[in-house]
Amino acid sequence: MSNTETSEPQGMLTLRTLAMPGDANAAGDIFGGWVMAQMDLACGIRAAEHAGGRVVTAAVNEMVFERPMHVGDTLCVYIEIEKTGRTSMTLLVEAWAQRYLKPHREKLIVGRFVMVALDEDGKPTPISPLSASSPP
Repeated sequence: MSNTETSEPQGMLTLRTLAMPGDANAAGDIFGGWVMAQMDLACGIRAAEHAGGRVVTAAVNEMVFERPMHVGDTLCVYIEIEKTGRTSMTLLVEAWAQRYLKPHREKLIVGRFVMVALDEDGKPTPISPLSASSPP
């Protein structure tokens, strides 16, 4: 699924945040669960924009951890909507690290999340299909 030779992120930059000491283990590596939570948050933002309303995470179909993240790195999460169904969408999610005080970034994690749109009663509701004019 992932291509570690890819030098540019796929999708739209949806979230940026700083990794702090409270998010790390004793070795200074950021917990994978913290990064995954940020990825889920970014998916919620992007999916809600596409659906025009409330969404929930239905599945995390794939998660590939390629490199560690460290305290002080800026996490950048990129989202591309790969496909839409009647009430759901599959999002390709890439987490990249802007390394602390360095100009380069590295791909850390690639995943696929499925989000479902809900109506005001919490029931799945139809969404618009992807179109050529939809942002990635």
